[in-house]
Amino acid sequence: MMRVTVLAVPGCPNTPLVRQRITAALAGRPAVVELVEVADEAEAVRRGMTGSPTVLLDGVDPFAVPGAEPSVSCRLYRGPNGRPLEGAPTVDDLRQALAAAGLPAGCPSDDVPSA
Repeated sequence: MMRVTVLAVPGCPNTPLVRQRITAALAGRPAVVELVEVADEAEAVRRGMTGSPTVLLDGVDPFAVPGAEPSVSCRLYRGPNGRPLEGAPTVDDLRQALAAAGLPAGCPSDDVPSA
């Protein structure tokens, strides 16, 4: 089962938005979604957080920007078609990232492997 991890500083104003968009992008498909609060630069380095919030799919940041340094600062994501930067990836960008990471487009409940 895919693990979706949101790395965020405590009180990040974009955490509720990214969680809402992840839920919409998953559209009921099975995944473990977790929020990890990152309190300092050392933990950001250890976890690979390049701004808050950072979304990891099975431990990989699908929105990584080459050369971005670990940080507890606010992170901005490029909006589609020249739209302004946003504090969370769009639902469509998340759907594309989930598909690229191998989450099937749909998974009937009887096909979900038992734990």
